[in-house]
Amino acid sequence: MFGLGPWELVIILVIVLIVFGVGRLPELGTGLGEGIKNFKKSYRDAKTIDVTPEEESAAKSTESDKND
Repeated sequence: MFGLGPWELVIILVIVLIVFGVGRLPELGTGLGEGIKNFKKSYRDAKTIDVTPEEESAAKSTESDKND
């Protein structure tokens, strides 16, 4: 995992505890989790959005109106 061993992860955890304090860690975890959840939701929703330009869709609708 990114070339980090267990001791490096422990050192990073200690630094995070010193910088943010024990009381703010749940808030940080919650914020990070919500951010990841929103990112995944946006990524999923982006796949379903119609990205056809307005001009092409308008041209297709006028062509279909002529055919009717």
